[in-house]
Amino acid sequence: MALDLQDIPRVKTITKEDFIKHYFKPQKPVVIERFIEEWPAYEKWRLDYIKEIAGDKIVPLYDDRPVHHKDGFNEPHAKMKMADYIDLLKREPTKFRIFLWNALKEIPQLQKDYSYPDFGLKLMKGLPMLFFGGENSHTFMHYDIDLANIFHFHFEGKKLCILFDQKQNDYLYKIPHSLITREDIDFSNPDLEKWPALKKAKGYRTELKHGEVLYMPEGYWHYMKYLTPGFSMSLRAIARNPKNFGQAVYNIVVMRHFDTLMRKLQGQKWIDWKNEKAISRTLKSLG
Repeated sequence: MALDLQDIPRVKTITKEDFIKHYFKPQKPVVIERFIEEWPAYEKWRLDYIKEIAGDKIVPLYDDRPVHHKDGFNEPHAKMKMADYIDLLKREPTKFRIFLWNALKEIPQLQKDYSYPDFGLKLMKGLPMLFFGGENSHTFMHYDIDLANIFHFHFEGKKLCILFDQKQNDYLYKIPHSLITREDIDFSNPDLEKWPALKKAKGYRTELKHGEVLYMPEGYWHYMKYLTPGFSMSLRAIARNPKNFGQAVYNIVVMRHFDTLMRKLQGQKWIDWKNEKAISRTLKSLG
């Protein structure tokens, strides 16, 4: 038995009006296949090009080790020159990923390669983020701290994306005071005997290819697995739903600092308690 996932709907291109009516207002995901073919990035953005223009940059790298109480918020596990990292991606599978890398700040010339699309939402122009990964590397299932509307543009190779909306929280083994699920669940091939609540979760899946854009509605959980080496860029728009906006403010102002404080005070005990709680709360909600 596998997860209950439906394919994310796909369109070739879309008008602003249709996007707002069919996807933004009902908060449903969609893949737009041929939206950016006029961007210079569509032709240029390959790993070799990034290596050429940013090879000397030192980049922060993350792998899939479990969260440790001594880890700072989004603290990298290693650092490397971009050229060496891209060589590594091409040479062999690696767990190392780059995430939340501010392209505008780090490589200003990349700005000439894309424009801000008009989806009818005000995009945050200071925050185009790049994400890189090697074959079979993955992110934990998580949602973003600001519960933003996310447009995720993929370049080079293929990437598996699995999404759930916030209504599925009771079944996902969500870690309290945090934005992730249990890190020992492999959402690309979960053990449903060990994690039985997942059988009740209803989600979405797709495989993104070069030049495609995935719209993820506000607060959607997402798990990303690089089926080949590749990279993506995310553009985001602030949460419009007042409840989501309020939750975003709480996450940034209260939750993140509370979690950091508890890690300092209780150390690994706090992490272990949260992991246990994820199981007991999920089982309780199952009755």
